Amino acid sequence: MHARPITSRTVAAGAALGLTAVLALTGCSDSSGVSADGTVEITLAGPNQWSEDGSSFGKPWEDLIARFEKAEPKIKVKTNVLPLNEFSKTLSTQLSAGTAPELVFYQSPHQPYMVHTLDEELAKPNPYVPGNKKWLDLFKEKYFGPEGGINARGKKEYIPFNVVSTGLFYNEAAFTKAGVRAPVKTFADLMTACGKLKQAGYAPLAMDGSDTGIGWTVKTISNMVLDRYYDELNDYAPDGSKGTAETVTIKSWAKAVLTGDIDATKTPEVAESVKLVKQVFDNCATKNWSGIAPSSASVVNARDFSSGKAAMAWGTPFGYGDVAGSKGKVSSMPFPTITKATTPLSTGTPARFGAQVGGTSYMIPSNVKGAKYDAAVKFLQWMSVPANTQKWLDETGALPVLNGSTAPETTKAMGEGDWSDRMKINGQPDGPKGVTVMSMYDGYLLGSKSLDETLKGLQSSWTKRAEEQVKDNEWSGEPWAKG
Repeated sequence: MHARPITSRTVAAGAALGLTAVLALTGCSDSSGVSADGTVEITLAGPNQWSEDGSSFGKPWEDLIARFEKAEPKIKVKTNVLPLNEFSKTLSTQLSAGTAPELVFYQSPHQPYMVHTLDEELAKPNPYVPGNKKWLDLFKEKYFGPEGGINARGKKEYIPFNVVSTGLFYNEAAFTKAGVRAPVKTFADLMTACGKLKQAGYAPLAMDGSDTGIGWTVKTISNMVLDRYYDELNDYAPDGSKGTAETVTIKSWAKAVLTGDIDATKTPEVAESVKLVKQVFDNCATKNWSGIAPSSASVVNARDFSSGKAAMAWGTPFGYGDVAGSKGKVSSMPFPTITKATTPLSTGTPARFGAQVGGTSYMIPSNVKGAKYDAAVKFLQWMSVPANTQKWLDETGALPVLNGSTAPETTKAMGEGDWSDRMKINGQPDGPKGVTVMSMYDGYLLGSKSLDETLKGLQSSWTKRAEEQVKDNEWSGEPWAKG
């Protein structure tokens, strides 16, 4: 009997058999990402938007993942919770190095080539929806239609799980006790309501020392009062080309500031906006608000609101978990509209903030291939079915992005009516890098600076910011940008 000759093919076959045996014993994956039993594990990495928990997105999310894994037993989803102040750097580094996990939070800084574009996938049927012809058709067109959620190259690169917005949470018991009817519709009514709430023993509006409360108040009020300038300022499209945009772009703002079309010291609507912001803080805000440390990333002074001390609080749907256990039933409403009963400079423009895609949205890095890519797409497709995510929406307060889903009762007002439409002016320009919103306004709000001093400071900050933007975006060739 002759010995069987050893050839390279025999060695390869033996190695393959050996690898199969090892995989069978250890459960490890081969190079395609598939385990010996056919299971694919994918990792979703991002910040916890729902609570301060550093280990989980919460039980509603864990239940959601469990239901997906039951529907797709050959796919396992691991959630990697990243610190809110670190996720950006972590995921950006991984995207650049080509080592990012299968699903990453969409706000991670990146170049378009670092992630898969999903337009082709969105043009195909979603296999989880019988009769569906295009995955994209499952989304509300207002938020994620053909023109929504695109990058600078006009491509879709993430899938949203919900819509993000902002509004006022209010305590129904406090309103009832004070004799205030919700929703409060006008700014004049808000001032009256704040007086009644104070008499009933409540801080009318929870505020703290963060930028958030001041920022959202300034943005909302300024957007209404400055609305008359929308057509005059609207010179550039979102891509920087000559044209118009639904919301005045940063390039249009930079031009307006550097040419003097908008001047904080001369444009009367700017001064009026600042004075109205002060009325809110003087008549409604928590006492000693500037010294109160933030207790939530999603609700302004959540501690006072949830304890029943404050009757209203700025917040986002993500903050529902922070206020769900409040003393008294919680609901939401838009910020009231400024009418001519408050100021002759009012145009009657309704209060807007803008519900939009974002929030919990994820993309697939370009380094993800094969079975891992297919599994990531399946998870995103499964998350695009109303029946799969409605329970999660109800339990977290998240606003729906899908046709056929319903908004939770507590937060639905943040995504309805005029309030859900995008701001046209988008408030006032930002200050330069490193300058907080708080530092631009708190002197006037606390009484240590005059209105004139504040307006001069705003103009100086806006000018510095516009100059930074010209440099950062290489707009120096524009006639208005030359110094």
